[in-house]
Amino acid sequence: MVRKYFGTDGIRGRANGVITPELALKVGQAAGLTFRRGDHRHRVLIGKDTRLSGYMIETALVAGFTSVGMDVLLTGPIPTPAVGMLTRSMRADLGVMISASHNPFDDNGIKLFGPDGFKLNDDVEHEIEALLDAELIKKLAKGADLGRAKRIDGVQDRYIEFAKRTLPRNLSLGGLRIVIDCANGAGYRVAPEALKELDAEVIAIGIEPDGFNINRECGSTEPAVLCQKVKEMRADIGIALDGDADRMLIVDERGRIVDGDQVLAVIAASWQADGRLAQPGIVATVMSNLGLERYLGNLGIALVRTPVGDRYVLEHMRSHGHNVGGEQSGHIILSDYTTTGDGLLAALQVLAVVKKQDEPVSKVCHRFDPLPQVLKNVRYKSGKPLENASVRTAIKDAEARLTGQGRLLVRPSGTEPVIRVMGEGDDKVLVEEVVDGIVDALTNAAA
Repeated sequence: MVRKYFGTDGIRGRANGVITPELALKVGQAAGLTFRRGDHRHRVLIGKDTRLSGYMIETALVAGFTSVGMDVLLTGPIPTPAVGMLTRSMRADLGVMISASHNPFDDNGIKLFGPDGFKLNDDVEHEIEALLDAELIKKLAKGADLGRAKRIDGVQDRYIEFAKRTLPRNLSLGGLRIVIDCANGAGYRVAPEALKELDAEVIAIGIEPDGFNINRECGSTEPAVLCQKVKEMRADIGIALDGDADRMLIVDERGRIVDGDQVLAVIAASWQADGRLAQPGIVATVMSNLGLERYLGNLGIALVRTPVGDRYVLEHMRSHGHNVGGEQSGHIILSDYTTTGDGLLAALQVLAVVKKQDEPVSKVCHRFDPLPQVLKNVRYKSGKPLENASVRTAIKDAEARLTGQGRLLVRPSGTEPVIRVMGEGDDKVLVEEVVDGIVDALTNAAA
């Protein structure tokens, strides 16, 4: 079934373009009706990041949910993983996060969580989509059954305490000078406070949201300011969150970026040593570097690959019993603790290893040399270029040339008419040659 509203991570688009008050109202009604199960008083918990449009969308969602008889609990700005955690711990029937993650301020989105704290599966999203285009007037609550809405206090403190409890009780981050960039987003209060309560010396930036500056020249998508600040303050480590704090990247004491692959390597090796890996492997996507796969293989840890997207990583983790997974972009999922990617929790796990090994971050977080990786995009107007005979021949020849020396990934974008060609291997010249050969074939096919 073709999805009209939901993408790979909820509903997302330009505020007052795709994400309108009318749509948010309908989402509240449709999701509320879908999750009305039983005669108890139903509740939905709604969190958001710091975008200006969050006020508009929040208000419309409240109208939708209360109109079908659901009570609403409003948290204010809080990370996406906190919404999943609180939905489950507060026994809510549904959780909602209003955020467009790492996108600019004028985008926004609606992410939905079930009562178990996990994002909804495709079947439930299809149910909601069917109701979004239906006439719901006869399904609305009667006057006496309308829902109520209220702001709830203390949820940020609950999340901070939850995050701290993922570390050993006696672990202190004392002696570490940490620069944290909160992207002027959802983690701007909780992340610096959690680190301070763990005794770290904290320099916080990106903590002055004004509705417009989320992810702007800050955060995990634009880490240049963080890199400079780490060197300026002679800090031990830098941590960059994205707009809804469900992913992060690390900056070492030299101001160099550490990506999600290196973070996965650090956590996997540490958890294996402590006997905490639920399976002899972790889950990542097809984009993770071959260097990570080889490093883990030398430790006896398998790397299972999924399509791009943290939802696919999580689905495989749940179905095969893995408790560590993530993406090169910095979405790290630690399912012993959380139901989705969590930037703060992942950073705490890295900090724990740094303290334990008492070595510079540049050494702790450099577990392997990434293999040369070349990524090129080919835009096309129509048709299916990957079905072209010359393109298929070029791909087959490239795979043969890389056998035993690297790998190749050719895939269509899920959001635009673009074919992405990625090659990596020990020989950068060879990788560039095979990628360019496929790009030329695609370009000719798309002409």
